Amino acid sequence: MIQPVKEKIILGIDPGTTIMGYGVLRIIGTKPEMIAMGVIDLRKYGNHYLKLRRIFERVTGIIESYLPDELAIEAPFFGKNVQSMLKLGRAQGVAMAAALSRDIPITEYAPLKIKMAITGNGQASKEQVADMLQRMLNIPKADMPTFMDATDGLAAAFCHYLQMGRPSLEKGYGGWKDFVAKNPDRIK
Repeated sequence: MIQPVKEKIILGIDPGTTIMGYGVLRIIGTKPEMIAMGVIDLRKYGNHYLKLRRIFERVTGIIESYLPDELAIEAPFFGKNVQSMLKLGRAQGVAMAAALSRDIPITEYAPLKIKMAITGNGQASKEQVADMLQRMLNIPKADMPTFMDATDGLAAAFCHYLQMGRPSLEKGYGGWKDFVAKNPDRIK
């Protein structure tokens, strides 16, 4: 059973190096409501480092606009292209750094867990995830985004909402000190 919450704002992020999706949920009591979703379009930046700077600036701006209490972020899945994985990991890390710089707790969710939470099927398509979110959150068809990266970001936030009040096995960080304490092998 989901524990009642007075009000909580959850920012969800689907990391990307070309298009990064985000969604913002407001929880009042136990009722979720989508208050924003969109994308950070990075296609015009040819330089990877400029993309990383833009991610930090935009995620910080989203945080300042919506003042989320928590961040739910999709963990990168393991692919065959090592360079793509490295770039995606950097993008995710920069988004996490923006949240950590504002002392926002972070929880990572595997793509399979997010899809499973939303649709009941860990192999669901982006379209199926978007369709379920539209129905569960009563989002008008006209408000559905062109890029499904936005609904993937919203899905991360909704997955986190569904986990509220339940013990979590996912990695959650309450700030820089907590991150360092939970990841001593990653700090040199």
